[in-house]
Amino acid sequence: MEKNDKIYVAGHRGLVGSAIVRNLQAKGYTNIVGKTHKELDLTNQAMVREFFEKEKPDIVVLAAARVGGINANNTAPADFAYENMQIQCNVIECCHRYKVKKLLFLGSTCIYPKMAPQPIPEDALLTGPLEETNEAYAIAKIAGMEMCRFYKKQYGDDFISCMPTNLYGPYDNYDLDGSHVMPAMIRKFHEAKVNGAASVELWGTGTPLREFLYVDDMADACVFLLENYNGERHVNIGTGKEVTIKELAQIVKKTVGFEGEIVWNRDMPDGTPRKLTDVNKLHGLGWTHKIELEEGVELAYQWFKDNVENARM
Repeated sequence: MEKNDKIYVAGHRGLVGSAIVRNLQAKGYTNIVGKTHKELDLTNQAMVREFFEKEKPDIVVLAAARVGGINANNTAPADFAYENMQIQCNVIECCHRYKVKKLLFLGSTCIYPKMAPQPIPEDALLTGPLEETNEAYAIAKIAGMEMCRFYKKQYGDDFISCMPTNLYGPYDNYDLDGSHVMPAMIRKFHEAKVNGAASVELWGTGTPLREFLYVDDMADACVFLLENYNGERHVNIGTGKEVTIKELAQIVKKTVGFEGEIVWNRDMPDGTPRKLTDVNKLHGLGWTHKIELEEGVELAYQWFKDNVENARM
């Protein structure tokens, strides 16, 4: 990558894309292109082709996707599958058609098999049944990652993929109908504190194990891979550390300053029992995370408080 390369970040205003833009700018990349959904509907093939014809980006980061938590995935699986496959097919094909120098496609560790070995190595992909609560999203993202591999194999395109673990931080989605566990907890504990509530209800048993990565660390790893990696297989991005959902709840509760009770609704699903990434490949390439969980939760909560009027609620 050259500092003057034109870099298109699809999804530049979301949790992932905005962090990647911040990291690129901090490292001296100034020719960055971003389009809102109103300006460029990535599910519209004609619009995507027109954009690539006009802008001719050198580098593309595909961080745009329809995402959500267990509830969102359960209630709209067809939408998750269809929209994500539309986005991926349109962007990946245009990256090939218009001779983009490098494409980074972002997957998610939730697309690994439900009972994958722990920690999850990269070669666990497609080795077993998926978690039912996000199956549609997973199938779509797997298709995107495999497309990148196929284009590299058939055409020699420098298309790479990465597999970030659970992310959190600035510009997260705090809509309780579609958010992931970390922003949902931050919002619930904050509103309970503000309203003087006696308790906060959380889903499941609290026993599943999860790994969490602050989004600015993830962005740093993505730019590192753009600069240093051109392998055929995807690369896990994570911390290699895990906590139970109960432990996470206690960290968020303490950070927010909520003093009431936590009530676990055991009628709601837990999701995958354990999900920890094997990050040996990434560490071997020379990158490790910097922000530990407690510090990251403090940073995320501070951003939420500072932006509560404009956050996605």
